[in-house]
Amino acid sequence: MIHLLAFFLYLGAFILWVRFLLSGARGDGPNVASAVVGVAVVVHAAALGSFWARYGELPLAGPGAALSSLAFVGGMALLALLPVRQVSRVGVALLPFITVCLGIALLVGIRPSDQALVFQGPGFVLHVTFAFLGYQGLAMASAAGFLYLIQHHELKAKRMGRFFHFIPPLATLDLLGQIGVWVGFVALTLALGFGWAWTVQHPGVISLSDPKVLWAILSWAVFAVVLLLRRGRGRREYRSALASVLGFSLILGSYLVIRLTSPGSGFLP
Repeated sequence: MIHLLAFFLYLGAFILWVRFLLSGARGDGPNVASAVVGVAVVVHAAALGSFWARYGELPLAGPGAALSSLAFVGGMALLALLPVRQVSRVGVALLPFITVCLGIALLVGIRPSDQALVFQGPGFVLHVTFAFLGYQGLAMASAAGFLYLIQHHELKAKRMGRFFHFIPPLATLDLLGQIGVWVGFVALTLALGFGWAWTVQHPGVISLSDPKVLWAILSWAVFAVVLLLRRGRGRREYRSALASVLGFSLILGSYLVIRLTSPGSGFLP
């Protein structure tokens, strides 16, 4: 029930952002939306804390629990952006990701894993924590990239309407996307490092052909491609924004397919 309340609060914050956009970016919409996001994050934290207290298990293993925790990390990231007035408007693109993750978590059920965890202990917690930070970094970069593409299209079409005045400048979005990708890349590399160290200590427990292992490698490769596209000449900012959006969509879509169709527990192998 607490998770459901957090879901409706995130959804309400998104609706407030959209209303603010449709009103021509006038009024106190950002302040109200930011306040609702703050309440949603607090309620979400209480929901995850209640899960831990009830089951004696961190909400990191089962598909629903992992998605809820990922959504919470997204809420925390958005909360950190809100004090910066222009950057806070990225919330209109980041909130759908948070809401969808939590919505899917509610649909599949937020409950403890029905299988014994092979990978446990502090190493597992660090592994998953860095993984969450990594994917949230790419989510932030994807949100900034999505708005970058819209703003670029508006400028190219010489339209100075609601979207143009609502969306932050291209330079701000590009910087935010760059920070998100670099933070995400470093965090995911650390997450995979902890996972690799565990497999060295316990050889043969997890196969390299495991779908979740392949997905983790794919995710790291997506980060690498986005960073490589920032190098070179031409429209590298545009390429990076487009790659962030497509790459994150690929990672999230493949993750949902794997977690909902293959057995096993844990956010990552």
